[in-house]
Amino acid sequence: MLGRSRSGLTGKVHLASDLGCRPLAFVLAEGQAADSPQFVPVLDKIKVRGPVGRPRTRPGAVAGDKAYSSRANRAHLRKRNIKAVIPEKTDQTANRKKKGRRGGGPFSHDAVLYKGRNTVERCINKIKAWRGLATRYDKKPESYLAGLHLRGALIWIRSLRPTS
Repeated sequence: MLGRSRSGLTGKVHLASDLGCRPLAFVLAEGQAADSPQFVPVLDKIKVRGPVGRPRTRPGAVAGDKAYSSRANRAHLRKRNIKAVIPEKTDQTANRKKKGRRGGGPFSHDAVLYKGRNTVERCINKIKAWRGLATRYDKKPESYLAGLHLRGALIWIRSLRPTS
């Protein structure tokens, strides 16, 4: 699942999370930068290591909101054999229909998988529970990113701890 969050007045945090609301990758971008170009860098940072073998870098499906809907992002997912669960923007639908047969068919959209996209929003809420990250006390991107990674590690450690 991919999502974004505004961090203060100067930047955005783009992140990927798993279905357990645990962060997998972070990318910082400028506040005025578009969301769609950050899609591929976030996916490239995902590396999940299992008990044995190489890290997994290709999820079965990626759910994102309409901000990540672009022809380039869909082509990237298709090239890597990843199912795209991203709704199409209304202006993209209108442009496709305006082209007629040359515009292609509508994109398939799995509504059941898209309902799971709220996990990234819940992951953002867990991260912002740390006041220093929610209010963006760190002015340098490097220290803010380090805080994001630290908070992400704490979320992972807490999720792996057995419940009693």
